[in-house]
Amino acid sequence: MFTGIVQGVARVVEVRELEEFRTHVVALEAPLNEGLELGASVSHNGVCLTVTAIDGERVSFDLMRETLRLTNLGALGVGDCVNIERAARFGDEIGGHSMSGHIISMADVVAIDEAPNNRRLWFSLPASFGRFVFEKGYIGVDGISLTVGDVRPAGERVEFSVNLIPETLERTVLGERLPGSRVNIEIDPQTQVIVETVERVLAARG
Repeated sequence: MFTGIVQGVARVVEVRELEEFRTHVVALEAPLNEGLELGASVSHNGVCLTVTAIDGERVSFDLMRETLRLTNLGALGVGDCVNIERAARFGDEIGGHSMSGHIISMADVVAIDEAPNNRRLWFSLPASFGRFVFEKGYIGVDGISLTVGDVRPAGERVEFSVNLIPETLERTVLGERLPGSRVNIEIDPQTQVIVETVERVLAARG
């Protein structure tokens, strides 16, 4: 489990490609690597990955076909950065919201509104997932726990905004996102369960 509170940014230092499979190696510096062991779960841009090798600060992770298809990790190259969060432990403060590290879709950055000391990003998401996005609800964007600002229909898609404070822009990769960038999206699991339960009940009554 993760909380959506990004602990740092790590740089990709090596990528090894195989057919529909890749291993990427990131430089995890202290304190992100403290006590890290093989098999541990680490979130990369919101994607739960398993540690497969540790060589000092160089830590390896394998990306399977489904991960490459559903997330923006397959587009990363050497020198790119990812948001990092270590798995939550019992007793940790939950500053964001409960997240599983299972990405449902990518969203496109469609607009950026600048204002003094903050920035609003607008994203476009397939309408099939838009039913889980509500104003003031939680959403995971590249592994960051954020509150949804506005939601608006956009044809066969749904657009939503999030508001970012300077701290988020400084500590995460969202500060580098531009129109056309793709981000990983995780829907709040509680919202998803409630929406799908209501849909099933209404369908049974209909």
